[in-house]
Amino acid sequence: MKPIHLSLLAALVLAGCGGGGSAEAPPKDVPVSAQAAQEVDPAAFPAPAGRTLDEIATEFESDAGPQAIAATSVFRTGEGRLAFGVLDENLRFVYGKTVVYLEPEKGEVVGPIAAPADLLVTQPRYRSQQAATETDPFVAVYEALIDLKTTGRHRVLVASDLGQGRRIGATFDFEVTTPKRDPIPDVGEKAPVVRTDTLATVKGDETLLDTRTPPAPELHESVFSKVAGKKPVALLFATPQLCQSRVCGPVVDEALQLKAKYGDRIDFIHQEVFVGNDPSKGLRPPLQAFKLRTEPWLFTVKADGTIAARLEGSFGLRAFERALKAAL
Repeated sequence: MKPIHLSLLAALVLAGCGGGGSAEAPPKDVPVSAQAAQEVDPAAFPAPAGRTLDEIATEFESDAGPQAIAATSVFRTGEGRLAFGVLDENLRFVYGKTVVYLEPEKGEVVGPIAAPADLLVTQPRYRSQQAATETDPFVAVYEALIDLKTTGRHRVLVASDLGQGRRIGATFDFEVTTPKRDPIPDVGEKAPVVRTDTLATVKGDETLLDTRTPPAPELHESVFSKVAGKKPVALLFATPQLCQSRVCGPVVDEALQLKAKYGDRIDFIHQEVFVGNDPSKGLRPPLQAFKLRTEPWLFTVKADGTIAARLEGSFGLRAFERALKAAL
């Protein structure tokens, strides 16, 4: 997922345990560590006890080079979603029970906040060739639901328990703005009535319609402008082949898997991102109408045409399914 330029930030905050089911049981090739990371008990991590973020960080390994890579980039005051991946000193994705600590520019540290892993890996029959041939696949994205009370710079400490007595930590910063400064359509607002691409609009060129290999024509049968306001819709802006970040996630594959479960109740529409599938040519008109600057984005829309949920950056099956249920 790298938006046009998504240098992601991370972590959604919700105190409490993580978890929740997705459409199907985890595939057999999902590492045990990623499966176990779907449940987190924040009480198993140290309390802030009035300490700064840097002081808390001393309780976790950080010198060996672990990194947290943000997988979300839009942060506004109020309830938010922070998603991220964690890399070890060898720059390989690692999975463990994970929490985040949040330090506002002016304020005390909040946390630990559960950041359960949300699986990105679909059942094999829904996987693209891009996902199937990954040598170090991004199996799960961490997701924390957070309450951002103030604008300005915020620091995050990501803390992961990898088992066998090893706990690692990594920090990063992100900026929080106000909803008024976010031009992207919000929950409760009417979705822009855009004409999404079909095989007809790209003159039969399936490679322009979908960069996924193989293409998923079943996600391009409906036109958003024709179904908006008539039935629920899941509108996904993503480019499987052209995403530039290691934390993109196979969101189109997820759409295919969830369509098998919800397709009789909600229309699934995938829209490619760049004009002519060439990043240098800019964004396609539907993304411009939604005021998007990054990708992927998912908007679920109720039958009355209002936005029920929106997800930006990397998101797994649990978050995707949660957004679908909001529209039904």
